[in-house]
Amino acid sequence: MKIEFYLNSELVAVDVEPMQSLLHTLRGTMGRTATKEGCGEGECGACSVLFNGRLVNACMMPISQVEGGDVMTLEGLRQTEKGLCVINALLEAKGVQCGFCTPGMVLALYALLDADPNPSEHAIRTAISGNLCRCTGYGMIVEAAKIAAQKGEGLW
Repeated sequence: MKIEFYLNSELVAVDVEPMQSLLHTLRGTMGRTATKEGCGEGECGACSVLFNGRLVNACMMPISQVEGGDVMTLEGLRQTEKGLCVINALLEAKGVQCGFCTPGMVLALYALLDADPNPSEHAIRTAISGNLCRCTGYGMIVEAAKIAAQKGEGLW
């Protein structure tokens, strides 16, 4: 089945099984590897992407649901000023972990700041609660969100 959608603001078409996951399509079919596969059950957030501006687990979304929609991955987000703001804040706060959860964390922080430019610590922790970090924890990631909110004032 041919599926057309916008990937990182570019119209793409893929010929895939309609129930194949968006994650499998991105990584396996399209070779876009920034989105990671963690648990494969929608529990860890490593596969987070933005679909029509909302944070979703790509491992749980059949590609057929993406038809005509807009998917943003880390590859596309890092091409934007807002995306770079979040990435640079993570680097400044030393919130970059092993690289497994980081793409999902970047997307989660981006989605949060896009909806709430000045989030409380509670809002930050709630926003990243669907993304599991297996390395060092969440303190530096929370700090990165605060830095991105402060340095990105006017962007969000």
